[in-house]
Formats: sequence, structure tokens, C-alpha cells
Amino acid sequence: MSNTNKTYWKGLPQLKNDPAFVKNANNEFVDLAMQDDPGHSRRDFLKMMGFSVAAASLAACEAPIRKAIPYINKPLDADPGIPNYYASSYVNGGDYCSIVVKVRDGRPIKVEGNSLSKVTKGGTNAQVEASVLSLYDNYRLRGPKISNANAEWATIDSEVTAKLNEIAAKGGQIRIVSNTILSPSTKVAIEKFKAKYPTASHVQYDSISNYGILKANKESFGTAMIPSYDFSKAKVIVSVGADFLGTWLSPIEFSKQFAVNREVTDDKRDMSRLYQFESNLSLTGANSDYRSMIKPSQEGLVVAQIYNILSGNGVKSIDKIAYLEKQPLN
Repeated sequence: MSNTNKTYWKGLPQLKNDPAFVKNANNEFVDLAMQDDPGHSRRDFLKMMGFSVAAASLAACEAPIRKAIPYINKPLDADPGIPNYYASSYVNGGDYCSIVVKVRDGRPIKVEGNSLSKVTKGGTNAQVEASVLSLYDNYRLRGPKISNANAEWATIDSEVTAKLNEIAAKGGQIRIVSNTILSPSTKVAIEKFKAKYPTASHVQYDSISNYGILKANKESFGTAMIPSYDFSKAKVIVSVGADFLGTWLSPIEFSKQFAVNREVTDDKRDMSRLYQFESNLSLTGANSDYRSMIKPSQEGLVVAQIYNILSGNGVKSIDKIAYLEKQPLN
């Protein structure tokens, strides 16, 4: 077996033995300025570069002067440069999360989960953490408007009150339209409003509504309600089109619960099993142990077959559902 020394070249000039390359091959540093313009040295080039950097620095300093005025009477919990943390709540329609807001020099800069919450247990999602950006939106409304013109709250209140009294005197209908209301105090205020104006009613509307769950439970059990789930106590989870880790009902709460029985330790060898039946890949489907693709029209069939399995009226195993196109992930 012969030993052959490999030859490496750094570019086409070296490969072709270009005369200019051969001339400067032994020089570690080549004065390019001297090659192009023999009238100027490297020192002149460095002087020019230094002047350019200094000129750019001076140009950058032409910003408006902002004077920092110290506190005359400094608040007890305000120290420049040292952040403070405030417990708060993120509420957007039916979405809720208990949060802690990091504030530095009076400016909220970070939203984190509140670990003391018994519901979310310190969890957040991208929507909650990005909500801090809404505080710095220059296009948000800074106050009330009437016909695109700025107005005062006192003017708005007087005009709205006068119109409500006029409608109530004529026996007209009054409607309050809002997102889903979770706040008990807001609900009390709405009830007081309806007591003052008996013809008023409250309409709640969400872009992603769970009204179907309320209606189904009303028909099935006589009560319009949304069940409260606790996935930390479940050993087998079967989900049909419900992305409970991503978008369904309360994903922050459910994610914390679901993680409890998914961690295997030396003392805890059992792990919950998740079966997901869905049309499109979701976050829940990606984390499932068994995922099956179905058509939206097949969701009712899947639920009926699961009922037959549990009641003993049908086949004995989910694996034997003949009309489904199964895709095991494990």
C-alpha cells in the first residue's frame, strides 16, 4: 500500500501558479494599498479608517438629549435597575392564566407563570408570554373616541347613560355583547346592569366557541355546563378531535396535569396512555402513544365504537376498529 501525499490549494491562483500569487507567496502580510497605489502607505490607510470610525461615532451621537431626573421622594420598592415582580392575571375572552410580571424601572418586560396558582401551576404558553408586547403597541387606543375623534370619559358616560334611559323609557331592547366572562366581579356588575334595565340581556360570543359542549351537556344531562377535567388522575386518555394540549378548553392547565403521569422514575414505573383520533396533526396528536387519522365525518362513528367497546356491545379492542385508517406512532 503506497503512501501518497495529498496536495491542498487555497484558490485558483495557487492552483494555476498565477504570477501575482507566486510573487507574494512568501509574504505573510501583503500591503495591498502599496500594490494599487504606491503613493500611499499602510499607515495612511489606517489613518483614513480611524477618521471614518470617529466620524461615524460622532454622527451616531446626534440623538436627542434625555435627562435622567432622580427621585425626590423615592418609592420604597423602586430601585433603578433592580426588577420588581407583580402577580396578575391574563384574561382574553375564555382564555385565562395566572401570571407574574417582571417590571424594571416601571416597564413590564417579561411575563412568567405563577407557580402558586392551583390551576395553571406556573404554566404559560406563547400567547400569554407575547401579551407583554401589547403594552408597547403604538396603534392601541389611548382613550375613548366618538366618530374617530378623541373624547373624554365623562362625555362618553353621559351620552351612553342618556341613550340607555331613552331606550328603557320606551321599553326597547338592550343587549350587552362581550367575550366569555370569567370574572365574578364583572358578572355581578352585569347582573346589576340588567336589574336596572330589565329589557337588557347579555350575549357572549367567542371566535372559537365551546357552545357545542354546553348544548350537548344540556341535552344529555339537563345542565348546560363545561366539565372540569383532571388528566393527572387518568391512566388511559382517549381524545377524539380535542387538542387539549394545544387549543382545546384550557391547554395550560391540561398540560401540567398531563405531565404528571408521563414521567417515569425508579419509584414510579407506570405511565398514562394517550389515544388520539383526529383529522389534522395537532400538538396532542404529536404527543400521543397511538394516533389514528380519521375524517371529520367519522368522529361520531369513533365515539359510538368506543362506547360499544366500553359497554361490551361491540368489538373488544380499539385495535380492531376496521373502518379506520390507523397510524401508530410508536
